[in-house]
Amino acid sequence: MATEIKVPDMGESVTEGTVARWFKKVGEAIAADEPLVEIETDKVTVEVPAPSSGVLTEIKAEEGVDVEVGSVIGAIDESATAAPSAGKSDDAPARSAADKAADKPASDAAPSGGAASGEGDAINITVPDLGESVAEGTVGRWLKKVGDSFEADEAIVEIETDKVTAELPAPSAGTLVEIVAEEGADVEVGAVVGRITTGAGAPAKPAQPTEDKAEAEAAETPAESGGTANTDLPLAPAVRKLVEENGLNPADIKATGRDGRITKGDVLRHLESGGDSAKAPAKAAAAPAAAPAAPAFVSTDELPDRPEDPRGEERVRMTKLRQTVATRLKEAQNTAAMLTTFNEIDMQAVMDLRARYKDDFEKKHGIKLGFMSIFVKAAINALREIPAVNAEIFGDQIIYKDYYDIGIAVGGAQGLVVPVMRDADQKNFAEIESGISDFGQRARDGKLSMAELTGGTFTITNGGIFGSMLSTPILNPPQSGILGMHNIVKRPVVVDDEIVIRPMMYVALSYDHRIVDGREAVTFLVRIKQAIEDPERLLIGV
Repeated sequence: MATEIKVPDMGESVTEGTVARWFKKVGEAIAADEPLVEIETDKVTVEVPAPSSGVLTEIKAEEGVDVEVGSVIGAIDESATAAPSAGKSDDAPARSAADKAADKPASDAAPSGGAASGEGDAINITVPDLGESVAEGTVGRWLKKVGDSFEADEAIVEIETDKVTAELPAPSAGTLVEIVAEEGADVEVGAVVGRITTGAGAPAKPAQPTEDKAEAEAAETPAESGGTANTDLPLAPAVRKLVEENGLNPADIKATGRDGRITKGDVLRHLESGGDSAKAPAKAAAAPAAAPAAPAFVSTDELPDRPEDPRGEERVRMTKLRQTVATRLKEAQNTAAMLTTFNEIDMQAVMDLRARYKDDFEKKHGIKLGFMSIFVKAAINALREIPAVNAEIFGDQIIYKDYYDIGIAVGGAQGLVVPVMRDADQKNFAEIESGISDFGQRARDGKLSMAELTGGTFTITNGGIFGSMLSTPILNPPQSGILGMHNIVKRPVVVDDEIVIRPMMYVALSYDHRIVDGREAVTFLVRIKQAIEDPERLLIGV
């Protein structure tokens, strides 16, 4: 029976892609869910798995051909057998160790006494979909070693992205027989990172290096160094976009793709090595989307050796999240005209309100009444009056938003994250408090989803819980404003010409001066101050 291979749905607004690479040739055997073909778009690179086991009998779209979502690009015959010489031509291009390992039949991947002897099946561990626009991650930590057994749904490996750390669970009980991607390796969505055997197979022994593996590793070296680009081949959409934005000449780029094809990684390496981007056309400079920013740190491989101090040091690889935080914060400093304005708030009225109703509030809603929900409501009230603080710059346009997705900065096990409370203006105090509590708990457990960490129109951060008296928070791009709360300290202040002791809090608004004027920033903080010092204003919307 013939099974069609179709281009899968590749995300919202993506209607087509380019066939970048076929992992199999016509006549080769295929296992179900094995990576079969790679499709590139201007946003992500997707590996299309085989819909069933069988033999690849037809390739309808060759490498370099643009294909639409849902179109048929090949066919598999589930009843056919592979040709003896399929895939063994001497002119086949070099492939990575992971690619060669992925092509091995299950009997080769399984240890003796495992799947090959009928005691269990060999299953690939692949990188799952990590969220919209996320095409790759980093192997953070293997929770099991080769030979370790585990139960179904038990975590095997951690994959880090620039937003979250995802644990990959075991699809069934079994034994880890091979680690394809070591800790620290960058892996794409759909890539094979390891293999397990299921069933009653005995724990496997660590695989010994083989001649095939040595050959595969040796084959990687010339591929990484790159060769002359074949300019007759069409560029994939993602590659073409990078080349045009940076005004590059494809002939100057060292190609590592099949048949001299230029990959997205080749272009990025060319830029990092000082490739000439000064020839970019004027229209590229005026394009709304900016070129990728340089990282806020330097790779260890690019630095001279640093001897270890005999008094003791510990070197820990930066997580993907920490690298992204560093890059984004530096990007905010480099691109935004960032300024901070301050004010002070008398917290007495809010503290009295909380003292009067906290017991009834908790009894009715099952959650404590805190200060954050009141500040969220006060911020939304101010954002409605000063819409520029809720807007963002996109090229030469200003995007004003009629919705209020408020980011709440929380500290998690992997560092600072900013989960977003969608449509916060439509939530009551109890819903906001419950949402913030849930964010904090799941941030500590590392279980926030990608969707919860993207977007946001305005951010609130509370350094006061750590004892901060004053700070200048950094913008969370592309947002134009961030409100910083601080600790509450009793201070002498003048009220009605008398010196009294009041619980005071300093607040700070960092804003992008390109879009928010000083008058607007000061007015915004004044509205926050008025709402907190007279919380009844929030009830009547003034």
